[in-house]
Amino acid sequence: MRLNSLFRSLQLLAVLAAASFTSASAATDIMWWHAMSGELGRQLEKVAADFNASQSDYRVVPSYKGNYTETVRAAIFAFRSRSQPAIVQVNEIATATMMAAKGAIYPVHELMHDQREAFSPGAYLPAVAGYYADLDGNLLSFPFNSSTPILYYNKDMFRDAGLDPELAPKTWPEIGQAAKRLRDRGAPCGFTTSWPSWIHVENFSAFHNLPLATEANGFGGLGTSLTFNNPVVARHVAQLAEWQASKIFDYSGRATTSEPRFQKGECGIFIGSSGTRADIKANSKFEVGYGMMPYWPDVAGAPQNSIIGGATLWVLRERPAAEYKGVAKFFAFLSRPEVQAAWHQNTGYLPITRAAYELTRKQGFYGRNPGSSIAIEEITLKPPTENSRGLRLGSFVLIRDAIEDELEQAFAGRKSAQAALDSAVERGNRLLRQFERAGPER
Repeated sequence: MRLNSLFRSLQLLAVLAAASFTSASAATDIMWWHAMSGELGRQLEKVAADFNASQSDYRVVPSYKGNYTETVRAAIFAFRSRSQPAIVQVNEIATATMMAAKGAIYPVHELMHDQREAFSPGAYLPAVAGYYADLDGNLLSFPFNSSTPILYYNKDMFRDAGLDPELAPKTWPEIGQAAKRLRDRGAPCGFTTSWPSWIHVENFSAFHNLPLATEANGFGGLGTSLTFNNPVVARHVAQLAEWQASKIFDYSGRATTSEPRFQKGECGIFIGSSGTRADIKANSKFEVGYGMMPYWPDVAGAPQNSIIGGATLWVLRERPAAEYKGVAKFFAFLSRPEVQAAWHQNTGYLPITRAAYELTRKQGFYGRNPGSSIAIEEITLKPPTENSRGLRLGSFVLIRDAIEDELEQAFAGRKSAQAALDSAVERGNRLLRQFERAGPER
């Protein structure tokens, strides 16, 4: 009797195992190439794992491919050999370049319509959706990690320097004064910044309601010319260069190379992406304060509103039809208020939907976490103008490199601020003309 019972139990286990194997093997894999490492990478992998656990038909497989430029380059090379992923994460400034690759991309609004998944651009925050939509308001890519620059400061260092730890500097003169106090107290640097062009040219222009380029910063079509070599930006860069000499401001490199200096307590003030909040909280051993980006108080209309950075998810063509059904379901999953709210709260990225923002507010997250709403307040500070909606310029990844080349010349004292910006505009305009001559990729 015991043998029969044991035999039946073994049979049942075999049947369950076979069913489990069949279910797992039937899942359609969807490759997702991304550019997130560290704590953000772990949060991204959790999102994929949660989707995979929510159903059994599809399995999203995240794969880190390096920084944004490396990830896009890898996807381009893979497309040429027909080994591209279904989803690739692309930073915001490459939007115009992706739009030109018409034969390679599957616009998200078409995907969701074709797969009969509910999808309404009106559900997304206007400052986010507008950046990635065509002239008719159709979303071309799926908003995922949207950020904006904010100010971080070391409250412990503020207390030690006799500064009010509960009061973030609001203007650039206040930044200079606070950073000098920190230097006088022995800090290796007063303040530093990440993403030099994004913060000190692109967002600086938007926050002061200044045009970065003609044709509404490129949203009006091709034929744009860069215009950021104006007196206000030139004065700002000249002030940074002057502060650099005494390390009131200390340039620490491109992208996010400056962030560890803040986390280690070398610099008391840091201006960087709101999306780096998770890493800063995880790695800093001091109390962190938060504030909006500074502005020059004598510029009429400032502060205006900041613009977003970060990235969206683009869908690539020529994958098996079964994968696209799964991609659409994954995007529908990502749009759920509870999913978006958790992503926003755990990373510092903006909630991309109104519902996620409202859910986060109702959950009391902003009250429990001072400073966590600053990014949202900043991008919605005033209704966007043509100067503060964002930018859509071809080859802007290369243009940003040119801008940062020239900023480094100014910070090192090898060029005046005006000469550096004039050169950046000249180089950038050449790249714009080359992009226009190349035309849409088919």
